Amino acid sequence: MAATDGVVVGWVAASPTSTRAVYAGVVEHSVYVHPAAQGRGAGRLLLDALVASTEAAGIWTIQSGVFPANQASLALHGRAGSRVVGVRERLGRHHGRWRDVILIERRSPAIA
Repeated sequence: MAATDGVVVGWVAASPTSTRAVYAGVVEHSVYVHPAAQGRGAGRLLLDALVASTEAAGIWTIQSGVFPANQASLALHGRAGSRVVGVRERLGRHHGRWRDVILIERRSPAIA
């Protein structure tokens, strides 16, 4: 969680992608920064904290899906070491329209 003057301006969450043992080191994550707080570094702080905590826990892959229109999120993730690994067409519905989803991942340097 990120806060400014005691007000929550963002959060990051991660959950396992599978209960199968072979995927024990892989998590799916989400990061949210309130629009009024965007561009002030909260997203980067949240992602840096996620990376540090997951690597300490033995996680080797952090993955997510981002709508192509969310260029700010794609840029943020790129600066934090994520890369695009693919696109799933018409995967999500947002505001009544089917949307493609860009798949991104960040691999731990220990296995990259």
